[in-house]
Order: sequence, then C-alpha cells, then structure tokens
Amino acid sequence: MVTMRVFRDEIRSWADGGSGGSARDLAVQLGVRTAVLLEGLSDAAAVEALTARRDRDLAAEGVCVVPMGGAMNVGRYAGLLGPTGLGLRLAGLCDEREQPYFDRSLDRARAPRGNVFVCVSDLEDELIRALGEAKVERIIQAEDEARAWQTFVRQPAQQGRIRQQQLRRFIGTKKGRKIRYGRLLVEALDLDEVPTPLDDLLTSL
Repeated sequence: MVTMRVFRDEIRSWADGGSGGSARDLAVQLGVRTAVLLEGLSDAAAVEALTARRDRDLAAEGVCVVPMGGAMNVGRYAGLLGPTGLGLRLAGLCDEREQPYFDRSLDRARAPRGNVFVCVSDLEDELIRALGEAKVERIIQAEDEARAWQTFVRQPAQQGRIRQQQLRRFIGTKKGRKIRYGRLLVEALDLDEVPTPLDDLLTSL
C-alpha cells in the first residue's frame, strides 16, 4: 500500500544518494502538494501531535512532514522537493540560528521564504515557555523521571543556569527523550497556548 510514510522513506533514500526514481510517481499517486521541512524527529513528533489535537490529517491534505536529520541538510531537501525538484510547496520550522541556512537554501531552490517559521532557541524552548516550568516538571514526574531530573539539576554544569535552560537541556540529554517530550509537551498545551511559530506553521498548511 502506498502511504505518505513510503513517500517519505523514498525521499530520505533519495537525499542520501539514491536514484529517487519513484518519488515523482509517488507524489502524484498521493496528491502531495506541500513538504514541511523539519530539523529532526522531535519537531516532527510535535507537529504531528498538534495536528492530531486539531483533528487534521495532513497526509489526506497532501502534506508530507519531512524530518531532515539536521538543519544542514535543508539545501539538499529543498532542492529535491521544491520548485527545482518535484515542484512541491515548501514550508518549515527552524531555530533562529539556522535561519540563514534555510534562507540560502530556499533561494537556491527558488522557493519563497515566507512559509518557514522561526523559533528563538528551538521548539522545545518555545514549548517550555508556553507551558511554564512547573507544568513541565509535572510532566517529567508523570513520566517517572523525577529522580533523573533531580540528579541532573545537581550536576555542576547546571549550576547557575535558569530553570528553563535546565529543562531544555534535560529533555535533550537521553536518546529518544527529545522525541517523546516533543509529543508530550504539545499534548499538555491548552490549544490557545500554542507557541506562535508552531501555530503559524500549522495555519499555513
């Protein structure tokens, strides 16, 4: 069965040096019109969690969420998927420090910049600020990670950091944790608390 996951896997293989021979045919079969370029799997988990909460089915709408495996890969993906490649509309989310890479890559791919939305530090930081530190700590406790959290904040490297910075760093320290919390933090949001970059991205699709 042809699914958006099959298309996404073909795109990843193409970006890694494969032929990409079936990508155009798959895009036509699935009615893909937009590719959402995201740095990694944690951003994808957050986007997918929010679309589910808003009762949207992006695949049915012709939107493919594409985790690129790092912001430095944006040039390759924009070239393959945008106007100079498959001709898809490009959208995305990036951190402020990555915006120049996105801008240059979109320019080379002849794609508009206006559908890429910018987080100040990263999406996790935006979500922590939206929820508040106390609520994020309650989520950590609910995930049975209170002991790990307390051990973490006692580390010398964490002394002098504000709580928000500590929470952001904790979420990124263990394999798989950032992806899991990307979903959990979005699921804990009131829908009128969604950080502006994430809200604007979903509204644009």
